[in-house]
Amino acid sequence: MPATEDAAGAVPSPRAGGRAEARRAAQGKGGRGGGSGGGATDAAGASGGGRAAARKSAKPKKNVKKIVAWSTAGALVVVAGVGGAIYLKLNANIKSFDGDAIARNRPPEAKADADGNKPVNVLLIGSDSRGKNNADLGGGEDGGARSDTTILLHVYADHKHAVGISIPRNAKVELPSCKLPNGKWTKGGNTDLFNAAFSMGGSDDGNPACTQNTVEKLTGIRVDHTLVVDFNGFASMTSAVNGVDICLPKPIYEGDINPKLPKKGAVVLPQGKQTVEGQKALDYVRLRHGIGDGSDIGRMKRQQAFLGSLASKIKKEGMNPTTLLPLADAATKSLVVDPGLDSADKLLSFGLSLKNIDMHDLKFVTVPWRYRTQDQDLDIVQADAGKLWETLKADQTIDGQNATGQQPDAPAEGTSPAPQPPAAPTTPAAPAGDAGNSAIRVAVYNGTTVNGLAGKATEQLKGAKFTASTAGQAASTRYKTSTIEYGSGQKANAEKVAALFPGADLQSSSARGISVIVGQDFAAAMGMASGAPAGGAPSAAPGVPTPPPPLPTTITNEARSADDDICANTSYGSGG
Repeated sequence: MPATEDAAGAVPSPRAGGRAEARRAAQGKGGRGGGSGGGATDAAGASGGGRAAARKSAKPKKNVKKIVAWSTAGALVVVAGVGGAIYLKLNANIKSFDGDAIARNRPPEAKADADGNKPVNVLLIGSDSRGKNNADLGGGEDGGARSDTTILLHVYADHKHAVGISIPRNAKVELPSCKLPNGKWTKGGNTDLFNAAFSMGGSDDGNPACTQNTVEKLTGIRVDHTLVVDFNGFASMTSAVNGVDICLPKPIYEGDINPKLPKKGAVVLPQGKQTVEGQKALDYVRLRHGIGDGSDIGRMKRQQAFLGSLASKIKKEGMNPTTLLPLADAATKSLVVDPGLDSADKLLSFGLSLKNIDMHDLKFVTVPWRYRTQDQDLDIVQADAGKLWETLKADQTIDGQNATGQQPDAPAEGTSPAPQPPAAPTTPAAPAGDAGNSAIRVAVYNGTTVNGLAGKATEQLKGAKFTASTAGQAASTRYKTSTIEYGSGQKANAEKVAALFPGADLQSSSARGISVIVGQDFAAAMGMASGAPAGGAPSAAPGVPTPPPPLPTTITNEARSADDDICANTSYGSGG
């Protein structure tokens, strides 16, 4: 780890002097700042000749090796010392909440597959606690704490995919029984805003166990870990990574940050791309007014974009202790965790376990919701949300990939491999040398119940140099024949795409661009037989879990990848 500044100040450089320095001076190499003298001595020595001169010139090389060895050993001692000090400081920083406050009646733990792979569900809570110094960062003056942001992060068993589900703070949910700071448990069963769970008991530290209990009751998914970061911790984290890239479609003024101000005020965040940290980063993720319709939905979109940008920066810097230790030091000063993450070793081990997630495979979605007619709050669309929870339980990605991490068993020695499905017929490739294909954007939908089929079609299109992306499940799973839909002026491009899907139907559409909806004919061509009759529920072989139902396009179409354009999809509704 390089010498970096922490709360105790800058790490001092090794002091001058010592036997190694004296030997360098005696050999004409000079000490610190003595390079010119050493150069003169070398020049004089070079004027001599013979074996004595050769031996003399050879001797310093041996000592240089010793110096390098000792210097390296010394550097390692410094690194170990600094690392040890930071570990001790991290352990002192970390606070955990009462494990006895976690509900006893919980969803079952995810089972490991034959290779020991298990998914991990992490509840991330951004607290707007008014305690400590948080009021100075925009927390207001009232006591207590609320959950400003809540995301359930599902890390798939292959640890190469993850999805974060934002839960609106003003969604109406049923609150379970929760433990209060005085040790008593509430009765539970009443309906309230989701963020009321974190406020249960009125403590400045909030009630993360109650929020965890609420999420488990809402989703039927067991939460393995919970982390709470307040304003101070968030601001410090963004500074620890030297800022995070964001983008705004319009400038944000002081009056947007604080609507109680009588005038618009000065610009706080300019329009366009910029790098923010500390207070300005906090202003961005808490911003509601002055952009879109001023709703919490738009704010969640910006929070998702911010987290994707932060994750991309950490990934770019390298997922290693050198990168993670300063970040953890900043975060843990204002971090509360569950008892399972209550040490530096556990936190860093968890952080490093995420290093193989590709940023395109880190997705963000919002739990399906709708506005209520009787007030300004939200209801969760239970039917659609239920499909999302079932998808996570099955460790299926939102674009239909199996991410359980389990590999098929190798055939036993001396036995023949299991019969494989027939090879897919060769499909015509796009015209060779057609450089224009990369300018043609194609969205791919799965019109069947076969998991992963849209992904296969996307790969085929990318192989022909089209700019293709998997958009998820089509509105219907009854497509027998693949269909290419195209908007105005796109017919010629759609015909190029259709060359990869023999027999596909070409249909004009009022929508913009080109969409491919793959049907049962493509599944048969790829050797992927449909798991159920067209339009029916997917079936499974005996002993194999039934695949989850297809996700609605209201989820898949709104999914955001961590590598998406940071200027795209950062507001909701009209008004800016």
